[in-house]
Amino acid sequence: MSVEVSTDKKNLPRHIAIIMDGNNRWSKQQNNSQLSGHRTGALQARSITNYCADLKIDYLTLFVFSSENWLRPKKEVSSLMALFLSVLQRREINKFHERNVKINFIGDSQRFPKKIRAQMKVVEDLTKNNTGLTVNVAANYGGRWDVANAAKEIAIKIDHGELKVDEVNEELIQSYISLGDIPEPELCIRTGGEKRLSNFLLWQFAYTEFYFTDKFWPEFSKKDLDLALENYTKRQRRFGMVSEQVNN
Repeated sequence: MSVEVSTDKKNLPRHIAIIMDGNNRWSKQQNNSQLSGHRTGALQARSITNYCADLKIDYLTLFVFSSENWLRPKKEVSSLMALFLSVLQRREINKFHERNVKINFIGDSQRFPKKIRAQMKVVEDLTKNNTGLTVNVAANYGGRWDVANAAKEIAIKIDHGELKVDEVNEELIQSYISLGDIPEPELCIRTGGEKRLSNFLLWQFAYTEFYFTDKFWPEFSKKDLDLALENYTKRQRRFGMVSEQVNN
C-alpha cells in the first residue's frame, strides 16, 4: 500500500509523533552489538523523515532521548551521546537543509555536553528559515518536565506581577508548553510492541490518535508508515462529540 500525496494529503495528519522503540531488542535479535541498533535506528529516522517530507507532512516529532534514558548503563549513554553528535554534523544536516527541512529541539538541553549543545544551536540556526517539513527532536525530554517547566515560568511571571492568577487557563499554559505554537499531534506511532506513552508529550496528546506496532524501530519501513497512515485515515476524530455531530 502506498499513500498518494496528490489525492490523500487532505486526509493525512499534519503532525505525526513517533516513539522510536526497540533498538536494543532488535540488536539482540540480530546478535549484533547494542550500538548497532541505535545506529540502524538513526538511519531509519533519516529515511522516515525524508518520506514524511515526500508526503508533505507539516510536522514530525521524534522521541530521541528521554529524561529517563540517563538511567541506562553509562557505556550505552556515552555511545548514544557520540552517535547523537555524529548525526548533528554539518554534512548530515545539510541533506535535510537542502530539502527545506526545519529542525527544532525540545527538552532540557542543559544536561547535554557543551559540544552537543553548541551543535544543536548550529543546526537550528542553519534551518530556522526553512519552510518545508518541521522536525522536532525531543532530546532529554519528559512530559512531566514539560508541564512543570511551563508552570514554573508562569509562576515567575505571577511573582513579578506580569500575570494574574485569574489569567492562568489552558490557553495560557499552552503558550508556555513545548510545541505550543504548532498543531498538536494528530497521530502518535510507537514501535517495539509496547503500549504506553513513556512520559512523552503528555499535555500535547490530549486528543491524539495512537498506533502501536510490534515492529522494532530499526525495521520500521516506509510501508509500515503507510499502514499507520491508512489506519489513521479510517478513524473518526470526535473530540467529545457524537458521530452525527461530526458528520454534520
